[in-house]
Amino acid sequence: MEKVSFTQMKDGTKEEYEFLTAHEIDHTKHTADRLLRALVDLDEGLSGYQITRLGHSVQSATRAYRDGADIDWIVSALLHDIGDIYAPYNHDEYAATILKPFVREQCTWVVHTHGDFQMLYYGQHLEGFDQNKRDRHKGHPYFDDNAEFCERWDQSSFDPEYDTLPIEFFAPMVREVFDRPPYSPDVIRAGAREPLQNAEIAAERAT
Repeated sequence: MEKVSFTQMKDGTKEEYEFLTAHEIDHTKHTADRLLRALVDLDEGLSGYQITRLGHSVQSATRAYRDGADIDWIVSALLHDIGDIYAPYNHDEYAATILKPFVREQCTWVVHTHGDFQMLYYGQHLEGFDQNKRDRHKGHPYFDDNAEFCERWDQSSFDPEYDTLPIEFFAPMVREVFDRPPYSPDVIRAGAREPLQNAEIAAERAT
């Protein structure tokens, strides 16, 4: 079978849906490579900053790596703005939806809401923006994690002089994360918190 015969899903057979499922499983195995290509496409996105959107993404991930963060944090930092081209009005939700099946709940929530937290740094300069928009999330168990994510890795990562690691350095990490079984409780770890900084690991990575 090369293609199914039906034109309406209700007419599909068991064999046809088994055939399609096999194709879909194979397709998902290449998700990481598609995401890495999409990151490169960020260079066609917003201009005006001193570095490109791809540069911002890899710089954020580099800072996470050098802080001793774990792989979930690093990949989340790398992909947190991947929606800038495709979903400019809700880029944070877009990125979080991509990450959600494959990283810790903590990281998904931070990516999903980081746009509100980032407003702390510029909302006061623009009419109609709320500098304190993040306050609506006060009391959430991951609030402090998001504040730290934005302060250390996001708002600080627009520096053309920073020694940023190349995207190729992070490619194996992206593949490792997206090779995980989706929605595994062992991965999602609802309610678990991991630190953004680990001094011991950071020292090892610096050597």
